[in-house]
Amino acid sequence: MSRPLITLTTDFGSKDHFVGTMKGVILGICPQAAIVDISHEITPFEIAEAGFVIAQAYRYFPKQTVHVVVVDPGVGTSRRPILAEAAGQYFIAPDNGVLSMIYARETHKVRVITAEKLFLRPVSQTFHGRDVFAPVAAHLARGARPAKLGKLIRDYLRSDFDRPTRTGKRYWTGRILKIDRFGNLITNFPAAEFSVLERRPFELTVGPHSVRRLVHSYAEGGYGELVLIAGSTGFLEIATNQASAAQMIGCAVGAQAELAVW
Repeated sequence: MSRPLITLTTDFGSKDHFVGTMKGVILGICPQAAIVDISHEITPFEIAEAGFVIAQAYRYFPKQTVHVVVVDPGVGTSRRPILAEAAGQYFIAPDNGVLSMIYARETHKVRVITAEKLFLRPVSQTFHGRDVFAPVAAHLARGARPAKLGKLIRDYLRSDFDRPTRTGKRYWTGRILKIDRFGNLITNFPAAEFSVLERRPFELTVGPHSVRRLVHSYAEGGYGELVLIAGSTGFLEIATNQASAAQMIGCAVGAQAELAVW
């Protein structure tokens, strides 16, 4: 790439100085870097949501892109900063399972970041996005070798939030991974693995609300009717025509979803 590319995914929002400060740190070390904001509106502390979002985005970026993912409820504890190499790209994040969907999809290797000489000093107990992740990303984009950042590890944390659990012959328990701007509830049920819903009766329940119809477009559902659709993410999502399914159901990211198929 003619310019190093760094992406940012955080739960910092846009109200405070956090994102701007991270960008300042990056540009102070690597002035030629191009910075892309994937999202700063991750629900606070929702590791699975951040993992879903970066997994949706990374494959559309060129080789050598450096992705920084900071949703870090364990900041200031013994949790480790890590660098993952996958799909010809780099992922810098806390070792809290946020990169699990990348691990599941791509051949990868993971290093624990121990090159403290690259950190800003002093390192805050509450803002590693500024003091650890941003400077390391900038140095990597500037040409630092991954092997110089730390040794390879195998005991990194992996989670299975991207897959539902089978609880019976016809029953699965999943979760809401993401609520998008339109109020669609994106579940962790992979559409390709549940194509049987095209042919068999089913009921997907979130709280007291149930969905029993699969459609092929949002407009196919009746106004105010909760429907299921295979979204562009590759996962099934609960939607309603020109309204917010999330508001109708009244749930949040992380809510449990129960599926029964007959």
